[in-house]
Amino acid sequence: MARKIFVNLPIADMQRSRAFFEALGFSFNPQFTNEQGACMVISEDIYAMLLVHPFFQTFTAKRIADARESAQVLLCLSCDSRGEVDALMARALAAGATEPRPAQDHGFMYYRAFDDLDGHGWELMHMDMAAAPGTPPAAA
Repeated sequence: MARKIFVNLPIADMQRSRAFFEALGFSFNPQFTNEQGACMVISEDIYAMLLVHPFFQTFTAKRIADARESAQVLLCLSCDSRGEVDALMARALAAGATEPRPAQDHGFMYYRAFDDLDGHGWELMHMDMAAAPGTPPAAA
């Protein structure tokens, strides 16, 4: 069985957060979604659990950081093309995200970043591994 990842994110408003991520094209697994938490499907093996603050707090004794004031993690999603990066970024901005910095173009790697409605940092990246520095030439 493939290992799966479930990233747990504290959110302020379930309805608002779900609408935001649905506008980006993500779906939710209804089996693990209710008013306290929502299982957002990113891929077959990657999920984000959106948990309202009081419910998130039941999993930790630590204070929930305000993602608008401090960074605890940056979530990076790979995209199949530069066009997909730009299209997903456009949907995020139209749904209310903010863009904390300009696009970065390193030739072999192109990425953009947005902060979601709760301030969590997301990066969208396309990488051409064949053009990456240090990639050995193709065997003759």
